[in-house]
Amino acid sequence: MAAGAPVQAARPAAPQGSLVIAGGALRADNAVVWERIVRLAGGKAARIAVFASASSSPEQAARYNMDLLQRYGADAFFIPVAVKLAGTDYLAAADDPVLAASVRQAGGAYFAGGDQGRITRALRRPDGSNSLVLDALWDMYRRGGVIAGSSAGAAIMSSTMFAAPKNVLSILKQGVADGHEIAPGLGFIGADVFVDQHLLVRGRFARMLPAMLKKGYKLGLGIDENTAMVVGPNRDVEVIGYKGALLIDLASVTTEPGAFNLANAKVSYLDSGDRFNIASGVFTPAPDKADGKLDPARPHYREPLFNADILGNSAVVDLMGKLIDSDQPEAIGLTLGSPRSDQPDLGFEFRFSRARDSVGYLSASSEAYSVYNVRLDIRPIRIRLPLYEYKREGRQENNTLARQGGD
Repeated sequence: MAAGAPVQAARPAAPQGSLVIAGGALRADNAVVWERIVRLAGGKAARIAVFASASSSPEQAARYNMDLLQRYGADAFFIPVAVKLAGTDYLAAADDPVLAASVRQAGGAYFAGGDQGRITRALRRPDGSNSLVLDALWDMYRRGGVIAGSSAGAAIMSSTMFAAPKNVLSILKQGVADGHEIAPGLGFIGADVFVDQHLLVRGRFARMLPAMLKKGYKLGLGIDENTAMVVGPNRDVEVIGYKGALLIDLASVTTEPGAFNLANAKVSYLDSGDRFNIASGVFTPAPDKADGKLDPARPHYREPLFNADILGNSAVVDLMGKLIDSDQPEAIGLTLGSPRSDQPDLGFEFRFSRARDSVGYLSASSEAYSVYNVRLDIRPIRIRLPLYEYKREGRQENNTLARQGGD
């Protein structure tokens, strides 16, 4: 090196470990997820550090999750670093070298659910730097350990997380702001992927979109309840558990000024057993779907496809499954709020359509679909109020729902 040349800091080694990102409501009998966590931590008697930092009752949450992990063969132990842990100084505990060493030497860590803001508050110093315990987590993960979490423990996995968000429709209407709806996460999955949880049950896929656009994310992964995404060191994502995950691709999206809108997003549904590689962009259907690729010339559904509550429980997946197995070029979903809500005359139309690379698979053992690369366009619609007019005789008369473009 030439004299006087600037010395560049060495880049941290790419993690050799894995992530298990569960979407919340992870049941005790979901053996496939719990067993995977233990196996990735080293198998029987693997040491797993349990963080109940997100909980309002950390000791109770830690005891419950330790018992579960031990039932599945792990040697689980509590890391008492939590804002709500009575009688402790969480900042001092997070910088305790003995606790940090126990995390560094473990085979894995598990983050219980609650409020994700409590996790980041507990593990980062007030100036935003990493505590010793957080550095130890990164060391363990880079060395080959597993970091797992459910609900709040999933939210922290990306470099941006939801903090104190409004409901999904309000986020579409009003957007997101740093320090309010969104805040920094811990970023274990990398800076290029946004993660959200409780996804299908609560219609949260729609709130991912404004957040991703705000922070410049091109790729988002949202995982449903009692289900997990396993992310390996080669950036291969495998969905395991009860339901599935949505993958949102905004690489080619365009937007226009005014109320929230976008064109040319791609949405994919990965059912349990499916894989997706973040680096290559390749989808691999589960073994029970490998021979079940749908033939567009032999559609099952032959009627117009419409859903009046696209943010309802699993509504987006149901509509996507019907679209990919139909003779229809598109499927329409709507969302609108209460006449007494903020901006009651503003709703949104979600238009799903098949693109040249859209493909679907149907399971040989169930009616479950996997759907890849469906185009999604969203535009604001104006609702003519009142929705209903009442005649004096007491009979109810519906008004017309008026659709139009942006503001």
